[in-house]
Amino acid sequence: MVLRCIKLYCRLLMKKNKKDDKEYAVKIIEILKKNYGNAKCALNFSNPFELLVATILSAQCTDKRVNEVTKTLFNKYKNVEDYVDADVLELEDCIRSAGFYRNKAKNIVKSAQVIVNKYDGNVPQTMEKLLELPGVARKTANVVLSAAFGKAEGIAVDTHVIRIANLLKLTNYDDPVKIEKDLIKIVPERYWLDFSFLIQALGRKVCKARNPDHSVCPLGEVCPSSRK
Repeated sequence: MVLRCIKLYCRLLMKKNKKDDKEYAVKIIEILKKNYGNAKCALNFSNPFELLVATILSAQCTDKRVNEVTKTLFNKYKNVEDYVDADVLELEDCIRSAGFYRNKAKNIVKSAQVIVNKYDGNVPQTMEKLLELPGVARKTANVVLSAAFGKAEGIAVDTHVIRIANLLKLTNYDDPVKIEKDLIKIVPERYWLDFSFLIQALGRKVCKARNPDHSVCPLGEVCPSSRK
């Protein structure tokens, strides 16, 4: 009887904590929406494949640098077919300043070949199919699905989200996959499209990695890591 009561109490406590976590996550989102309601993908693109390329380039690279690279890149390679037969050395030279250029160039060309040969030149619109593309992990797939197609099959976890989700105690992990699993448990699905963009806006403007400005942070009253 005692053991049964303990188990029941633990279940009730877990349900309460889960409810509290969801309320906390929603509170964070509501505050961020008031401050960064127009937040959107920071990468420049004019079609889904350009976004795919830009997101592949964004690995270990700032969005600002990627936009500088793609300004020239997208003028040289105007559609997915242009990448299929691209000279890899030329492509590497175009994207060199984005870092890890050899691997990124290889993945971009191979992804273009798959998209043309398997999907008639159209970027696939499901997580499962996007993950089949070379160089595409869940973060890239989530960005493409949300920003290019308005679809939410998860939450994109980039360096801003990794850092700030931990500061907000929304997760205790550093691994993007584990962080995403934690977030989708407590962030209502209706906010999945906006969540990453809102967190990224906060990270770029206020909660910077080297010098977070707690004095003007809109989350100062709720963030457990704030010095307020």
